[in-house]
Amino acid sequence: MTLDGVMQAPGGPDEDTSGGFVHGGWVAPYFDDVGGKVMEKQMKPADLLLGRKTFEIFADYWPEHENGWPGINNVTKYVMSKTMKKSDWKNTVFIKSLVDIKKLKNSKGSDIKVWGSSKLIQLLLKNDLVDELWLKIYPLTLGKGKKLFDNGTIPAAFTLIESSVTPSGVIIANYKRAGKVKTGTVGA
Repeated sequence: MTLDGVMQAPGGPDEDTSGGFVHGGWVAPYFDDVGGKVMEKQMKPADLLLGRKTFEIFADYWPEHENGWPGINNVTKYVMSKTMKKSDWKNTVFIKSLVDIKKLKNSKGSDIKVWGSSKLIQLLLKNDLVDELWLKIYPLTLGKGKKLFDNGTIPAAFTLIESSVTPSGVIIANYKRAGKVKTGTVGA
């Protein structure tokens, strides 16, 4: 995400132009070896939970480009959608509600990662269903665009687990949920 929280269309100019977004591909100038190694780590096979729009972008690209994300075609892709019911991309399961997500979260199985999917992430944050955040904060502001943290995020504390800064200035931070927000008085 950008310094001002925009997460829309990081990968390319035509990735998501909804709302008149014209800055698609804003990540490209900051990509370097350090960021690439972090991406490799984050792309280890794990089941995915995706919003419909992110799923459509992924399903259009990844089935033919698995060499860039080994295992992506074999993991289960859970897709939150009220309109989609089937896909040719193997191992795709459609879910429709927050209840379905809660059942999935409470089930046994592999970790589940969310990529992109701003509206879905906001729903998860609003309902205290986020255990961990992997944030990549890019040194730019875009003003308009889909945001990671928007309306409805509940107060929650997180603990920094791991962090690094790339040569191009991207801050990479892994946060784990740490309970409720604590308050106090500075200097007291």
